[in-house]
Amino acid sequence: MSASPATSSEPAEPAVDAHYDLIIIGTGSGNSIPGPEMDETSIAIVEEGRFGGTCLNVGCIPTKMYVYAADVAHEVAASGRLGLDAHVHSVDWPGIVERVFGRRIDPIAAGGEEYRRGPRTPNIDVYDQHAVFVGDRTLRTGQGSGSRVISGDQVVVAAGSRPFVPEAIEASGVRYSTNEDIMRLPELPASIVILGGGYIAMEFAHVFESLGTEVTIVSRSPLLRHLDADLRDRFNEIAEERWDVRAGRAVTDVAESGGEVHLSLDDGTTASGEVLLVATGRVPNGDRLDVGAGGVATTADGRVSVDEYGRSTSAEGVWALGDVSSPYMLKHVANAEARAVTHNLLHPGDLRPMPHEHVPAAVFTHPQIATVGLTEEDARAAGHDVVVKVQSYGDVAYGWAMEDTTGIAKLVADRTTGKLLGAHYMGPQASTLIQQMITVLAFDLDVREVATQQYWIHPALPEVTENALLGLELDRTGA
Repeated sequence: MSASPATSSEPAEPAVDAHYDLIIIGTGSGNSIPGPEMDETSIAIVEEGRFGGTCLNVGCIPTKMYVYAADVAHEVAASGRLGLDAHVHSVDWPGIVERVFGRRIDPIAAGGEEYRRGPRTPNIDVYDQHAVFVGDRTLRTGQGSGSRVISGDQVVVAAGSRPFVPEAIEASGVRYSTNEDIMRLPELPASIVILGGGYIAMEFAHVFESLGTEVTIVSRSPLLRHLDADLRDRFNEIAEERWDVRAGRAVTDVAESGGEVHLSLDDGTTASGEVLLVATGRVPNGDRLDVGAGGVATTADGRVSVDEYGRSTSAEGVWALGDVSSPYMLKHVANAEARAVTHNLLHPGDLRPMPHEHVPAAVFTHPQIATVGLTEEDARAAGHDVVVKVQSYGDVAYGWAMEDTTGIAKLVADRTTGKLLGAHYMGPQASTLIQQMITVLAFDLDVREVATQQYWIHPALPEVTENALLGLELDRTGA
């Protein structure tokens, strides 16, 4: 079905060139909305960048491809503990870039756009210019060099987020990178300064140090400060042994000379590197869409304001999902929100809430980290009768095999009910091991039964979880 022309009943200003049943802004998780059930729906997709959004092009997927290479290099460098004499003799950075982008990411992004523009989705038109709201459910965008104004019965804002760059860095005029370009550097730098202490900063710190770059980290607070205290404190100790960490420091001046960027810090020291990576957070893109012109309200922190079903709280017929509106800037959350919004578009009489229960997250640094649910501090603040167990990887047989000395699993539970409140892993395979605990939370299982009424393969690494469950001092009378 092709788009219908604007009718005379539409406002004269601005003149509308085409009207659609549905407009989708952004081709990250938003691109998953059109399916076979919408074959008779006229749809406009607006994407000014590469198809696939942040995750595919500059986020989750390519970073993990770099992380995997870094993991291998790191294990080789540390293999002496296993009685091996192994070394990484060289790193082909251009070859890694080509493997990740030339052979994988870029063809996938191009293929996604080709599919949406091609004959297999004749009901969809693609607009490739920046979009701004110019009225209720009305956007100014364009195709190629031509400007177009389009309107829709429904509009889904899935425009994502962008790196936050401190004003002092912007104003300084120095060279800097963000996650959007750091992976396409022409060569591996000898040194890098990373500004920030969150998950993006920690993943790239692991990547570059493992591949041979000298890493300095400047952060105003402890690294990964959002973690449960037991993981956060242990991770910061490990980080300080591996990288030049300047935690609790603020930047007072920025300059560039001799092929390096120099950050002057508030303790009188300087952090310098060939490359400056700014990883200080992300900003929702709603402001770049002039959403206010469409009557779309935003929250105090700049997110598009939506209700529990993903609907704009102020503009009828407007929906939002993903980083532009969600409290969770995570791809798996954006995908889940897209499924909910898709259902709600197709079934307006049977709305499903956004799925924000038991949201897990992982940090693919080294050691790898994964969390779900409440921290111990939050659980106590919520009034639970809290019991915790911290289990070392090194206390189980597979941990012995790895000669692991830093990995831990921490479980937080309610002593009386036997219900899991939170799970926190730091160590090898953390993002995989935690999946069992996500299931426990999602299905509200009693951990006393989870520990004892199933097999745990011996001597596999999940025995870390088994032992942690058995170590929780729970009220056994209700088991």
